[in-house]
Amino acid sequence: MAKETTTFGLALPPRSPRVPAYRWLYSSLRAEILDGRLRPGTRLPSTRDLASQYSLARGTIVNAFEQLRSEGYINGTVGSGTYVSRALPEQLLHVASGLPAKRAVRRDRHTVISDYGRGARLFRGYETRPIRAFRANLPALDLFPANVWTKITVRCLRRISIRHLMGCDPLGYMPLRKAVTEYLTRARGVRCVPEQVAIVSGVQEALDLVGRLLLKPGDRVCVENPGYPGAVLAFQAFGARIFAAGVDDEGAKVDQLPVRAVRLIYITPGHQFPLGTTMTLSRRLRLLEWARKAGAVIFEDDYDSEYRYSGRPIPALQGLDENGVVVYAGSFSKVLFPALRLGYMVVPPGLTDYFEAILSLTIRHAPLLEQLVLTDFMTEGHFARHVRRMREVYAERLSVLLDEARRRLAGLLEISNIEAGLQTAGWLRGGIDAESAAAAAAERNVDVTPMGCYSRGRIIPEGLQLGFAAIETKEIRRGVRELAIALEEERSSSKS
Repeated sequence: MAKETTTFGLALPPRSPRVPAYRWLYSSLRAEILDGRLRPGTRLPSTRDLASQYSLARGTIVNAFEQLRSEGYINGTVGSGTYVSRALPEQLLHVASGLPAKRAVRRDRHTVISDYGRGARLFRGYETRPIRAFRANLPALDLFPANVWTKITVRCLRRISIRHLMGCDPLGYMPLRKAVTEYLTRARGVRCVPEQVAIVSGVQEALDLVGRLLLKPGDRVCVENPGYPGAVLAFQAFGARIFAAGVDDEGAKVDQLPVRAVRLIYITPGHQFPLGTTMTLSRRLRLLEWARKAGAVIFEDDYDSEYRYSGRPIPALQGLDENGVVVYAGSFSKVLFPALRLGYMVVPPGLTDYFEAILSLTIRHAPLLEQLVLTDFMTEGHFARHVRRMREVYAERLSVLLDEARRRLAGLLEISNIEAGLQTAGWLRGGIDAESAAAAAAERNVDVTPMGCYSRGRIIPEGLQLGFAAIETKEIRRGVRELAIALEEERSSSKS
């Protein structure tokens, strides 16, 4: 059966101003496919045609296509044609019963949705698409010692007891809390005892717990700008008002923070996300003094500061806190692997009972088997060895990226010479637009993220985020070569 080709524009429903362009396009195309208006085998218009028809950035089109492709609605590659899949996910779900796929049931108009439910927005985490240059926010998963993890898991299952099968305290398995305390004290300069440590599923859950405890609708929360969007979405779901403070080479601009009526500030001082800067000591001390005077709590997200490639890791802000105003959080997702949904919080002594109560009412406790395995993985020295090895690997990959960029991207993209983390920022030159550059790079099988995705308003120059930790050196070289071609084409088209 020959494939059909759409030589005409798609007649999609109008977009509401409240719906992001990417989400509108994804939902509209998905509905067209499921309703049969776009039949299996139909070739979709090119990203350029769709961008022109709907006045959207090509990056928006590419992102929507990538999501549809990952869910199985379309197939093919950018450049060689994109087609509606012949076997759709909804159809596959009903193969066994032979029943036709049903439309999603609409919510009853009498169902009352809470303010939190109305305020919540979907936040996409890790996607399962292939890893290629320059996928950001991922560790080198192929280098994780899975054989060691497997052996420890089997051993834990063999010796598991009835007591283990019953669960653990809401704050987590105490031997793991002790291991985390020892690690944070030694490697991150955190000052705590095991009773202050809570084991959670990751930083995202820690943000939710802090919001539950501290925020009510209308409360003001300060964030970095640019900064981590997952924090903003978490706080907005509680009805918080967001105040965005700028970032420079010394970290968040403390002088821009309000002097009162602030409940919480979210900060990444060890390795600012996404710019990669490290907050200076003088500014850290000023931030702590500001929080004391404002009566605010500081949420310190120390998401990947283990990986520092010049000198010793910078100690955590929490280690300087003399007034109990810092909630410190980290995750094992970027150190070990994303599917390990375990992280930790270090809570000021006066708040531990509150967090324990909230955890007892929500998840009860993090999965115990994973806590048992991680405990042995840490206490037997595997964790420290893995971090040391990855620090060497990532340093080499960063060096290759910087060397290749100096050779091939001069005058097109200036990459920041960072000293820590899993990704870096690059600043576009020659009037190149970041979204157009990202779309052009995607057509050459290169992943870069426009820095504007992390900004509230246009407050920084046009730039791209590039990951390097999960990318082998050969792929880094290919990625730089292809990115250079894409950016050169974009610069030429912007001048014409």
